[in-house]
Amino acid sequence: MNWNAQEMDVYIQQKEYIDTLVVPFVSVQVEPDRMKASASASDFLMYLSRFIEAQFKGRMVFTPPMTFTKSVDLPTFARQVAEDFKESAFKHTFFLTTDASLAHLEIDGVTVVWLPSIPIESMEPNLKQSIMEDQLRQVLPVFTEKWSSAN
Repeated sequence: MNWNAQEMDVYIQQKEYIDTLVVPFVSVQVEPDRMKASASASDFLMYLSRFIEAQFKGRMVFTPPMTFTKSVDLPTFARQVAEDFKESAFKHTFFLTTDASLAHLEIDGVTVVWLPSIPIESMEPNLKQSIMEDQLRQVLPVFTEKWSSAN
């Protein structure tokens, strides 16, 4: 489910079945030599988020992306976001990112899922679909391990 008014109505009606929150974290680089790579990583992460959301509709809610620039104290920002969501009804919170600086961050109650960015902007649709399926196979064990450890 996506963080929009229509799907929040569904969430409110079925929240006992929807136990997972996914927060995409997107780095925005504004230096001219980094902008293209930053935009490409953002494209990849948002496409992957939509792909995962479609596979787990009815189990996960995806927030809008949390964007940050190099001047943001990322560990503090990430911890504050986690703290803000701590009082929600979600049993599981995942941060999804392509930013390596978040990869090893430990935050109580949050699982950080880091994936290296793959430039997908000029891929054929079939190849893009195949790449997303491969990425899903990589993150699926992370989700299922958390879900099964909570039972």
